[in-house]
Amino acid sequence: MPVNAGIHYQKAEEDYLKANGPEEQLICLQKMLALCPKHKSSEKLQKSIKEKIAKLKYSQEKQASVKKGGYQKFSIKKEGASIICIVGTTNSGKSTLLKKLTNAKVKIAEYPFTTKEPVQGILDYEGILLQIVEIPALTEDFEETEDGPALLGIINHSDLIILTFNTPKEKTLLDKELSNVKTKKIIYNNEEKFENKIWDSLNIIKVYTKQPGKPKEHPPVALPKKSTIKDLTRTVHKDFTKNLKYARVWGKSAKFKGMQCGLKHVLADNDIVELHTR
Repeated sequence: MPVNAGIHYQKAEEDYLKANGPEEQLICLQKMLALCPKHKSSEKLQKSIKEKIAKLKYSQEKQASVKKGGYQKFSIKKEGASIICIVGTTNSGKSTLLKKLTNAKVKIAEYPFTTKEPVQGILDYEGILLQIVEIPALTEDFEETEDGPALLGIINHSDLIILTFNTPKEKTLLDKELSNVKTKKIIYNNEEKFENKIWDSLNIIKVYTKQPGKPKEHPPVALPKKSTIKDLTRTVHKDFTKNLKYARVWGKSAKFKGMQCGLKHVLADNDIVELHTR
């Protein structure tokens, strides 16, 4: 730090170090540049701040281009209740995991960077279809690579990220490259029945419907957590909402089997709901 930088500059620098995301960082850096003393001994610091500002602006422009069309570059179209990305370093088992979860036809090899573009598969979790997308291996300064912004666009649009890596150093690399991604992340450690961990990490539940006197119907309905019977009726058919007399519920959200409930009743995973209309 240059001599006599001043308390206001120091405060701006502290705010920069605590900033949450690139937008706040950019504001703090611009403030630091304005408050930085303008003399010869501070030229190196001014240059460093300007380079950081330029890099952040470039990153924002790249992200903007992704939002305008880069996301569609690889034709990733939502096909299930959630989009889950497998993100990792080279040769960390991404393709093997995708095949294990979905039986997708993937290229698996020992040489690095086998996957050149996103590969998709569908995981059928107890009747709920989940879209799994394997992202090509992340590298240093991934956002600045040719396909980096578009691939990060896919990652940012996902509902869950599965991390795969071989060493603590590779985990540090992933953390750095995904530092601006707010999507929830879980780590794959060769667990059996890993699909259960995936399901528990998602913000959705599965609810079964049934008709009076009959067993529950398949497949179940996928709903966001904390959904109500009203949300279920809207998903099943709009007429159920206005014509519903009451619902009977079996499962965790019910105090007893077949509990009679109204539209505001909050449902839980694996609930069975019988809708009665007027």
